[in-house]
Amino acid sequence: MSYLEPTEFVTKMVDAGESKIYMSARDTLIRAFMAGAILGLAAIFAITVAVKTGSPLTGAILFPVGFIMLYLMKFDLLTGVFTLVPLALLDKRPGVTVGQVLRNWGLVFIGNFAGALTVAFMMSFILTYGYSTDGGALAAKVGSIGESRTLGYKSHGMDGWFTIFIRGMLCNWMVSMGVVGAMISTSASGKIMAMWMPVMLFFFMGFEHSIVNMFLFPFSMIMGGGFTIGDYLLWNEIPTVLGNLVGGLLFVALPLYYTHVRTSPNRKI
Repeated sequence: MSYLEPTEFVTKMVDAGESKIYMSARDTLIRAFMAGAILGLAAIFAITVAVKTGSPLTGAILFPVGFIMLYLMKFDLLTGVFTLVPLALLDKRPGVTVGQVLRNWGLVFIGNFAGALTVAFMMSFILTYGYSTDGGALAAKVGSIGESRTLGYKSHGMDGWFTIFIRGMLCNWMVSMGVVGAMISTSASGKIMAMWMPVMLFFFMGFEHSIVNMFLFPFSMIMGGGFTIGDYLLWNEIPTVLGNLVGGLLFVALPLYYTHVRTSPNRKI
């Protein structure tokens, strides 16, 4: 059968986390770079669709194609390793340390950011013919998104900071459900369907994804968004990364691990 029971796919989650820890730095960086680049392309694709059709829902429905492509190619997103890699430490796999977990997270962050930033420059260049013309409606839309999701949060002070943190948690709850959902099935079509639904949900609801933001906000600044690098880091990227970390662990990794791998004894009747 193409469906795996939770006890089977949660063990696969732990195995996947362990394999990522022992991956070479070169391979980790390359896979992370490609993941960031593909997700950046998916984000601008979805925004373009939404602008041209006037339907944000249509953009959200189509956005998961990028996530699906990078997952099937086994490229790595920070949101995914936040969920999978700590399980190898929690399961006490031989030789796995906190330092190795942090090393993996750091390499994936660098690779994701480099890939997303590369696509941000490429897309800004082609939209403006080498920065010689205005970027048009698409540039204006992205610029407004960047401002509203940095300065908009900043205007609310710490309430705004915690709002984006919680949106980051909700985002990686859904994204990690997509990562885990792909492990439920052994068929490509089953994996695609399991990934599509939660990723579509997070994008349409406007939850905050750290890697999408690695593309979106630099692109917005290049296109004339009226906020600074400090605004981007303090009022978007940092709370989003922390929220993604907590959401993936708290809502996906730990509940699945403790109820399907390290289970409590069944209650006797």
